[in-house]
Amino acid sequence: MTSLVAIIGRPNVGKSTLFNRIVGRRAAIVEPTPGVTRDRHFADAFWRDRDFTLVDTGGIDTAGVEDSLGDAIRQQTELAVAAADVILLVLDGREGLMPGDEEVIRDLRRSGLPLLVAVNKIDSPQRENAAAEFFRLGIERLHLISAEHGRGVGDLLDAVVEQLPEADETEEAGGRVAVAIVGRPNVGKSSLINRLLREERSVVSELPGTTRDAIDTPIRVGDREYLLIDTAGIRRRGKVDTRLEYLSVNSALKSLARADVAILLFDGPEGVTAQDAHIAAHMVDAGVGCVLAVNKWDVVPSERKDVIRFTQELRDRLKHVVFSPVLTISALTGLRVKRIFDLVDQVASERGKRVETGDLNRFIEKVTERKPPPSSHGKEVKIFYATQSSVFPPTFVFFLNRPEAIHFSYQRFLVNQLRRRYGFEGTPLRLHFRRRTGSKGGYPSSAK
Repeated sequence: MTSLVAIIGRPNVGKSTLFNRIVGRRAAIVEPTPGVTRDRHFADAFWRDRDFTLVDTGGIDTAGVEDSLGDAIRQQTELAVAAADVILLVLDGREGLMPGDEEVIRDLRRSGLPLLVAVNKIDSPQRENAAAEFFRLGIERLHLISAEHGRGVGDLLDAVVEQLPEADETEEAGGRVAVAIVGRPNVGKSSLINRLLREERSVVSELPGTTRDAIDTPIRVGDREYLLIDTAGIRRRGKVDTRLEYLSVNSALKSLARADVAILLFDGPEGVTAQDAHIAAHMVDAGVGCVLAVNKWDVVPSERKDVIRFTQELRDRLKHVVFSPVLTISALTGLRVKRIFDLVDQVASERGKRVETGDLNRFIEKVTERKPPPSSHGKEVKIFYATQSSVFPPTFVFFLNRPEAIHFSYQRFLVNQLRRRYGFEGTPLRLHFRRRTGSKGGYPSSAK
């Protein structure tokens, strides 16, 4: 399960600049596909052989807010804490210590989460002297950085990696699988949980939004144990009206970080919506295995009940998760519900699959001979070798001469080739690109 590092801070302190510096590219992607644009930016990061997910949060801004400064700050920090394993607070070294900074730090310390504080825009030794006032915050170690120029960012990342939870790769084929049920409000998540459990353990209501917090329920099917995680319905940020629903959405996203496999539940009669694509994007960000379940199939109009055509339409709308198996079900009648655990087992197995290094490199050599990476500014881009660095999800590291020149389209090509050769049905793949010598070239880029 991938750790989440949240970058928080006031507007214009350089959060997004630091985010792009760490992930090695301008990570915000604009594409005419529903769900690509996120309200918060997520991206994979890779440093010193550790993977983690970085999230660039909205800025703490009290302008125009009628509530007190403390209430506004607490709301923002609470939202960040709800989904993160490590908090990275960014302060502005040019503006100096601002009112409220000390209160933010006090609140973050109460969370009990690891807290790193970076004073940004320190791009010279003279600036370091001017930053002395930040030591009044009582932080044992302040990180003086320049996100724009990369100064001090490597040391900051060393500290981030030190604070990440221990990597867990002990999952075995027979171990317990954590399964999150996610989807929009009122698509039948709690009804599906109840059908799977064969008893009323979750509240079912016709009113959307009944489930507020994630509910964990252990279950045994045959000789395999599962942990079912029922979550609150996820709506787009613009559709979330209350603070309670904000926390509910963050709880659902946190559940994805705890899951091995997520079942994305759709409303069959309504079809695929832009919000479904938005949730699918979060599933890929979290690195969980993905199963797509179309609920209420028993009441889908007969003229739309062509499973093959419906599945193709679904895949066309959900470019993020075209690699996922699709199942049409009815939580109400039990139609094909028993097949869910077979698909969960299959996806969980693919998520833990390893590829032997020799076979991988022979395959990559053939692929790059047939279609080499496009040159950059007239210079050849060459992949020397690759290795699978981890599983859950499968992660591959490519060593080459110019990692910064690998275009997103070529990363997607490599992902498609790996799937064609090795399968990996239902699981995101993560690709990292590093300079072979490791001596220069900045930060790696990554793909899914």
